[in-house]
Amino acid sequence: MIEDTYIAPPSTRLEARRELLLIDGRHVPAQSGNYFDTLDPASERVIARVAEGGASDIDAAVAAARRAFDGEWGRLRAADRGRLLLRLADLIRENLDALIELESQDAGKPVSAVRRQDLPAVLDTLSYYAGWADKINGEVIPARPDALTYTVREPVGVVGAIVPWNFPLMIGMWKLAPALACGCTVVLKPAELTPLTALRIGELALAAGFPPGVLNVVPGFGKTAGAALVEHPDVDKITFTGSPGVGREILRGAAGNLKRVTLELGGKSANIIFPDADREAAAKAAASAIFFNAGQVCSAGSRILVHQSIHDEMVERLIERARTIRLGDPRDSRTSMGPLICAAQLQRVLNYVEIGKREGARLAAGGARGGDVGFFMAPTVFADVEPQMRISQEEIFGPVAAVIPFKDEEQALRIANGTAYGLAAGVWTADIGRVHRFVRRLKAGTVWANTFGPTDVRLPWGGARDSGFGREHGAAAIENFTEPKAVWIQTGPA
Repeated sequence: MIEDTYIAPPSTRLEARRELLLIDGRHVPAQSGNYFDTLDPASERVIARVAEGGASDIDAAVAAARRAFDGEWGRLRAADRGRLLLRLADLIRENLDALIELESQDAGKPVSAVRRQDLPAVLDTLSYYAGWADKINGEVIPARPDALTYTVREPVGVVGAIVPWNFPLMIGMWKLAPALACGCTVVLKPAELTPLTALRIGELALAAGFPPGVLNVVPGFGKTAGAALVEHPDVDKITFTGSPGVGREILRGAAGNLKRVTLELGGKSANIIFPDADREAAAKAAASAIFFNAGQVCSAGSRILVHQSIHDEMVERLIERARTIRLGDPRDSRTSMGPLICAAQLQRVLNYVEIGKREGARLAAGGARGGDVGFFMAPTVFADVEPQMRISQEEIFGPVAAVIPFKDEEQALRIANGTAYGLAAGVWTADIGRVHRFVRRLKAGTVWANTFGPTDVRLPWGGARDSGFGREHGAAAIENFTEPKAVWIQTGPA
């Protein structure tokens, strides 16, 4: 099966190049002089040597961000901030093909998926928050007749944005666009596995007219550059997307100056299918929900809860879907699933396959590496999974579906809510009453009914428990990057 659906990547790729940090509007080497390699996960070739930012580089970037915040950027009209965001969107459109190619190569994402989802979401996010820039209002509150009392919302200040490797451009823009619309300045630390498009966005922002220091990009490792950013006393806000373990470290590190923190962390999302659902549509969506982006999605529908009367049927449908997926070169139009991000992630997923087999789940499809070159993993389906198994409880972050049978609504809800996560969930049924019951009782920041996975920048996004806290998108993101200030002007005798 793997041989029939695997497209070998080409032996040649773009030549490795050298990338510098972007601080205060200038390309600079790391003060340590160190570089690290970033690989193409489809061919395992080095595509760039990137300057390795450390604590001293973070210091320089934060200082530049503070100068910009206190200087030219802080004096700019809100409407002009919005126009700059729109100009950045225009420049991204002008460089669309190059950005798509770079994102695909650095992250191993199929070009077709980046073109269909990632870049449209980037542009939509920029346009949406450009419209917000001059509409961040306070309100007049008539507290007393002898005073004019009102509120204003002011930018929180210097923001440290730490971005993951699964959607570097899209999630990066989820943080950058609202922060800049609100008038904040940003030090962006991209994941060390996927730093290249963040550097390009920084360059395009300068070309769009953003003043130096407004957006600084410092690639580096979490324990050095990331920790220095989190602990920096002149950073006012941290926004992070990544694993729960790192999220806990960020909370501890941010305690020094009690900086505000937003965390969008992991998930083990339940996708619940009842016998009265459109089974073909449910199977198609369930496969997409776990195999899209090779399962490297925080809201992936990794737990597929299926009523026991249709369990075997849905397993067979998922197996058939898995067999149609073509692994291979992300730039090949025939490819429907690219590689995992790195060798360590591939080994992690393979380890979970062995765990699932040891615990007694039935391996129904996949379970092995795809090909000899690149970090490819065959789409994998486990059947007859018990809720307490590790493959049902722990986030694998790979294309591994765990199909869990249930007998009734109450058991389905117990299983769905029975993990440490609370990011997303889906329910498939023709019973609208059941939909409303599940929407009310599922412990998840987003609940989908008769679909799974769509998001929109206009709707809040986030979770609870090990999925983090705070919300991105919509008006919630404006609250993330602003502080309310109360104003009291005495107009009569006190």
